[in-house]
Amino acid sequence: MSSSRGEQPLGLRERKKARTRAAIQGHALRLFAAQGYAETTIEQIAAAAEVSQSTFFRYFPTKEDTVLYDRLDPVLMKAFVEQPAELTPLQAVRAACAQVFARLDAEESELERARQRLVFSVPELRNRMIEHIAAGLGMLAEAAAERAGRDPGDFTVRVWSGAVIGVVFAAYFSAAEAPENLVDVIDKAVTLLEDGLPL
Repeated sequence: MSSSRGEQPLGLRERKKARTRAAIQGHALRLFAAQGYAETTIEQIAAAAEVSQSTFFRYFPTKEDTVLYDRLDPVLMKAFVEQPAELTPLQAVRAACAQVFARLDAEESELERARQRLVFSVPELRNRMIEHIAAGLGMLAEAAAERAGRDPGDFTVRVWSGAVIGVVFAAYFSAAEAPENLVDVIDKAVTLLEDGLPL
């Protein structure tokens, strides 16, 4: 679909902002891996990303936010909504995860794994993760409602979204503790949910 001339600059600006945010986060994660989360300062992150500290704060209010920001969430939600209509909601979740994670190159995959390890190993990050789980639940409920033609506030939509978020969160824990491929672990977890989680 073509854009009007007036819309293009906004699109370019948004893309540039996304690249800058990703670059800052990438440098932060590399520094955390090399020298430790507590030992890394915002000044060091800004210097590595070649931005001023004021620019850093425009993208990330705190150091914690460089880890907690999940750039894949909106991409996953979009891929989920766009899956073929004949797929069940859980099949669409699995297909969206496979599609999005397959697009990551080796460095992007490793940075995502490093981000997850930090979330689960640093107590202050783990505590703040609860806020992000609530936000993720809202995003998934919106996407699920759009696919199903229902209201995002529908009780069944909310409960279904909570169940999916729960198994994905459990998969993140498992992947952080073992050298398994994250997308494989998520797929296994969602398959268990699809099968009724037999014990």
